Amino acid sequence: MDIKVEDVPAQHRFEARVDGALAGFAEYMTTDTLIVFTHTEVDPSFEGKGVGGTLVRGALDLVRTGEHKVLPLCPFVKAWIGKHPDYFDLVYDAPPSKVTD
Repeated sequence: MDIKVEDVPAQHRFEARVDGALAGFAEYMTTDTLIVFTHTEVDPSFEGKGVGGTLVRGALDLVRTGEHKVLPLCPFVKAWIGKHPDYFDLVYDAPPSKVTD
């Protein structure tokens, strides 16, 4: 199965397509320095076929071509990155908080 991943900035998401059909998407928000992944969804007819993993890998590969870091709030994206250490360098490393009570 040939899965194509593309950024669709107008909809704030990366999309995975199989033969032109939308198979899944990963929604995001952006700041000047971050891409915040908020939600990932795979169409039930494509579940278990590697669409989710290919979607995340493709999205992160596209992020890597720019200057942004990734903040994975989406549990799926966060778990996927956790299993693929070669993508750890993309994850935003927040400085420790200096807030006191």
